[in-house]
Amino acid sequence: MNVTDVMRDHGHGRRWLLAACLALVALTGLSGCASGAPGSGEDIVTDSDEPAIRKRARTRLQLASGYFEQGQTTVALDEVKQALTIDPDFPDAYNLRGLIYLRLNDMRMAEESFRRALAISPNSADVLHNYGWMLCQQGKYTESVQAFTQALANPTYGGRAKTWLAKGVCQIKAGRPLDAEQSLVKSYELDAGNPVTGYNLATVLYQRGDAARAQFYIRRINNSELANAETLWLGIKVEQRMGNRVARDQLVTQLRSRYPRSRELGSFERGAFNE
Repeated sequence: MNVTDVMRDHGHGRRWLLAACLALVALTGLSGCASGAPGSGEDIVTDSDEPAIRKRARTRLQLASGYFEQGQTTVALDEVKQALTIDPDFPDAYNLRGLIYLRLNDMRMAEESFRRALAISPNSADVLHNYGWMLCQQGKYTESVQAFTQALANPTYGGRAKTWLAKGVCQIKAGRPLDAEQSLVKSYELDAGNPVTGYNLATVLYQRGDAARAQFYIRRINNSELANAETLWLGIKVEQRMGNRVARDQLVTQLRSRYPRSRELGSFERGAFNE
């Protein structure tokens, strides 16, 4: 489980702001972007490799992960505690404990949990990803990017798309749009179907004045069932900047009919294209 799994929720009406769907409190569902239980990006462990104690702890952890995904946070935490009582050196359990404390907004315990996991398994890409995103939320951008970079350096890591995305969003927050663009392009190359990546990339390009490239990415979203008020508004601004009034008005019609009470429609009606 990983904090940016929430970013794969392609449901209608979900907002994809620059920090969007990546907010760690969005672990509900993330969740922020959670690859916290199995799958650290290291050597694959089979049943025959694990001692009996680890198997017992993993059973508890699987229960904890299920409760966590259902939003039963305190029950999940109790199961994680029992897993760690059985096996105090189980890095996956510390990783999930970190995600639980993030949901509870207990940054001290979240950081302690991720650090414990990394002390046991320093090259775990999933833990590094989650730790990096936590650092990003705390405004520790340099350390955050370093954690993402270390995760991406793991040759067996299967979650590169989400980590490039998280890295790109953190670089946006750090005021590094050129670096953010490079990271988001890499994420898009790996997972072109993720609307959060496409939206954030289009936003960065639009803000940098590259409306033509922004148009490519935002049109792909708005021409699909994944469009929402936020993507339509960005599309309207892109078409407005490019002088494409017909395309702009088509998007306005969609926005007005589908989201008549949205703040995006209010912005359009005020002519607030540069807000």
